[in-house]
Amino acid sequence: MFDVVPLRAFRDNYIWTLRHGQNVAVVDPGDAAPVIDYLNRERARLVAILATHHHADHVGGIAELRSRHAEVRVYGPRDEPIGTLTHPVGGGDTVALPEIDARFEVVDIPGHTRRHIAYYGAQTLFCGDTLFACGCGRVFEGTPEQMLASLSRLAALPDDTRVYCGHEYTLANIAFAKAVEPANEALAALEAEAKRVRAEDRPTLPSTIGREKATNPFLRCLVPEVAGAVEAYLGRRATSPVAVFAALREWKNRFH
Repeated sequence: MFDVVPLRAFRDNYIWTLRHGQNVAVVDPGDAAPVIDYLNRERARLVAILATHHHADHVGGIAELRSRHAEVRVYGPRDEPIGTLTHPVGGGDTVALPEIDARFEVVDIPGHTRRHIAYYGAQTLFCGDTLFACGCGRVFEGTPEQMLASLSRLAALPDDTRVYCGHEYTLANIAFAKAVEPANEALAALEAEAKRVRAEDRPTLPSTIGREKATNPFLRCLVPEVAGAVEAYLGRRATSPVAVFAALREWKNRFH
């Protein structure tokens, strides 16, 4: 079984590093430098790169890593503009990484980008910028319908699934979630824990699917309190879960 080590990049990105012995795979290396530093410091060997989507802060370091490790396998979503892939994959495919004792199912989760994917295996989910702790990504290339379907697909995973997303957005997302559901006790407990962890300069991640279902408004569009808050924000009825989600996402876009 692999261990997961967070490497920080830019202002709030995480490059998730999957390690088994001296073998390493990395998820979404937007910057090569933290990975190179880690490999040199630990005398580890890079065997694979997993990309979730094409945004530069998730794939920008791949070319340099491949220039240093020509044999490395690079997995990522087919039909997205990532020129560094060696193994394009899509929903239903399997990624086998025997060097780190890992096997992942590829899950299609479009919405943030057109062909965004996640990797799921060993009770662990790497979901890029689709599902965040207490939030979700902006809908840049897809539709609200696609994004809600993608989030619902992830919410159907077992509650104990560990959720590794691409950014440290948890406290900001909690602030919005509290505006939507101020009486949510699970949310209040999560905020206290997240503040303690961040004060120690540690990641708030991983989350779990169960925790997200209890606290993340974007997974709670069918909850009456969430729908009611959205209707109060809109000043009219929200006629479907997609309408609730779309309004939530627009509300979050404007939230400060």
